Amino acid sequence: PYFEELGLPLPPTPETGVEEGFSAEQLDAVLAARPPVVSFHFGLPSGDAVARIKAAGSKVVSTATTPDEARALEAAGADAIIAQGWEAGGHRGAFESEDEGTGLGLFSLIPLLRDATDLPIIAAGGITDGRGIAAALMLGAEGVQIGTAYLSCPEASPKPKHLAAVQAAAPGDTRLTRAVSGRPARGLATRFWREMAGEEARAPFPQQRALTAPLLAADRSGDNQFQFLLYGQSAPLIRALPAAELTARLAEETAAALSGRG
Repeated sequence: PYFEELGLPLPPTPETGVEEGFSAEQLDAVLAARPPVVSFHFGLPSGDAVARIKAAGSKVVSTATTPDEARALEAAGADAIIAQGWEAGGHRGAFESEDEGTGLGLFSLIPLLRDATDLPIIAAGGITDGRGIAAALMLGAEGVQIGTAYLSCPEASPKPKHLAAVQAAAPGDTRLTRAVSGRPARGLATRFWREMAGEEARAPFPQQRALTAPLLAADRSGDNQFQFLLYGQSAPLIRALPAAELTARLAEETAAALSGRG
């Protein structure tokens, strides 16, 4: 019905056998580039890829959303773990459980991971200012990873609809959905997301993305009925500053909070 509404032909059936993962070509490119850190989402690649990356001198990190995932990453050779809280925008990095209806908030997740692993923890999700950074550090994280807070920086390049949605964000306007890509992702709760809630007739990731891509491309509505606008729950707290200025301010705020002046 959505394709009929937008006057689109039905998309072709997604190619079967297409699997997500880390290809041999990607691995060769990483080994040639030798970056200091190689970061994965949805777990770690199988086989000897991790060992080869580490042998090339790169540190390997990946995302955990539960203590079990953190332990699995440690056993697979990760050097550090990104603790992705329920608040985070974008795709959930879950790889052992993909339930879009439940999850651990960051400030519950950090101490749970701290007790589950000795690896360094990088906190991610819902952090937009020094208060959040200080809280994450005090709970046991060694560092933080921030995404949504930088979307309004002039150096960022979100599409106009995405930037406008982030800048107009209100508390509670995001939700998790599999409807667009086949994997749970947090972003603006559009009409399509709401109407597809609980809908079981979905293709797996990444085939679902091939089915929904024409809807996103054809959507000319002013209210983002079919868009895939990803951002976290703390978007209403973001500030439109140059990236360097925002980073310096985050550092100052963190120092003030940790010293009791914030």
